[in-house]
Amino acid sequence: MDYQDLLLFQPHSLLLLLLLFLSSAYFLLIRHLATKSLPKNLPPGSLGWPLIGETFEFLSGNPEEFIQQRLEKYATGGAAVAQVFKTNILGERTIFFSGPAASKLIANNELKLVKLWLPHSQKRLFAIDYTKAHQKSLHLMRPPPGATGTGFTRLYGFLKPEAKFVEKFDSMMRWELREHWEGHGGEVVRAYGLVKSFVLTLSCNNLLGMEPERSKKLTGKLDVIVNGLQSIHVNFPGTVYHRAKKAVAELGREIQLLITERTAADPVPATEDFLSLLIAGNVDQSGKVILRSTVANIATGVMAASYGSVVTTITHMIKFVGLRPDVYDKIYSEQSEILTSRGGDALNWDHINRMKYTWAVACETMRIVTPFIGTFREVLTDFNFAGYTIPKGWKIFWAVNTSNKNPEYFPEPEKFDPSRFMENEQLPYTFQPFGGGPRMCAGKEWARLAILIFMHNLVTKFKWEIINPNEKVLNGMVMPAPVEGLPIRLHPLSSFVSPN
Repeated sequence: MDYQDLLLFQPHSLLLLLLLFLSSAYFLLIRHLATKSLPKNLPPGSLGWPLIGETFEFLSGNPEEFIQQRLEKYATGGAAVAQVFKTNILGERTIFFSGPAASKLIANNELKLVKLWLPHSQKRLFAIDYTKAHQKSLHLMRPPPGATGTGFTRLYGFLKPEAKFVEKFDSMMRWELREHWEGHGGEVVRAYGLVKSFVLTLSCNNLLGMEPERSKKLTGKLDVIVNGLQSIHVNFPGTVYHRAKKAVAELGREIQLLITERTAADPVPATEDFLSLLIAGNVDQSGKVILRSTVANIATGVMAASYGSVVTTITHMIKFVGLRPDVYDKIYSEQSEILTSRGGDALNWDHINRMKYTWAVACETMRIVTPFIGTFREVLTDFNFAGYTIPKGWKIFWAVNTSNKNPEYFPEPEKFDPSRFMENEQLPYTFQPFGGGPRMCAGKEWARLAILIFMHNLVTKFKWEIINPNEKVLNGMVMPAPVEGLPIRLHPLSSFVSPN
């Protein structure tokens, strides 16, 4: 390139430099003004770039590392880690809370100091609106005869464990075994996909009353929805949020079709699923179902909530048990004793309560691979915590998992040791895979039932070996996923006795 060529390009280069300078100056000015207007005595931390804050750092990498690095960075007074730090994520000024003291404060001050807050992505995915008109429409969701509460509050009652669910869940698991596991002895299968198939079948049947064969057309939909729950709500083709929005619409149409089929039948079929409760509480005087889209959105949200944590726990439980023959032997001993005692009878509630070691393995799995990193709250009034001001209107991210690998509460935290959940009572607020307080996950017992019944059937019919013990796991906000789908080699047990 000669001198004349350089002159030709110079104005463009100068213009580009000028634009870069003005853009940087603008963002620095905005950051300065925003910082100047902040309340005094806030927790340490950075609000990042204007508008976007540290959202990309939080969502694009490993959220657990994002949290831990900042807790260590802002530690003061000789503490190994801080309890709180401030940031800006998902368009909101946010303070991260961690540790038992923080968990205790949030769990015990619901609707006093804090209230539930949902990220904009969740509210838009499920058309959740806090306007007076929308709230009025939700109150139209009357309880069916003999029931109380709205569609939301009745969810807690529906998910309360009952003996009838045990037999139903067991039946679904045995159907899955026949359809997808049996006949593959000695072969390599990808456990992650098989686990997702079971949880999808279970959710569709228990929550929607959908038969297993029909639920398979929804394969993959819940994965897409769950991944979009905490995303940047940009509805543009190719984005995580856009794909989740499409999946919500597709699942919603299928649910509305179920509503049409069920209400058009004569007589209306008697079913015991969550969708039926919503339908029964959402009819006008003529018996016509109203607010169908609202019913479909509520059902879709509950489906998504029931999916990710159970899939994550079962998948990694299979891996940890497969890598530890001693753990497998203890689970097998416990479950084979139950299998023998049940004989040809159905699995019952007493059997579930005897699966103490199996549940300890599940808890240790959730401690190491957290299916639930945290949840959001909104601050209702200024309050002080750890010597800092927590201002009204800011958001809190309650990181419930930060104690899981703290050696102060769990010695040798990287060691997989289920006995720690058998021998010792955990200190309060140190292990909270389902949250805590009045907002504790409504599906805690539902998840426990699904996990235990899955493992009961699996270990009494198969042993397995892990093909790649060092398989990487993609750690996102939800559903930490094995990148290869957790390939395992199945070995059927000749001693298996199938219940009638």
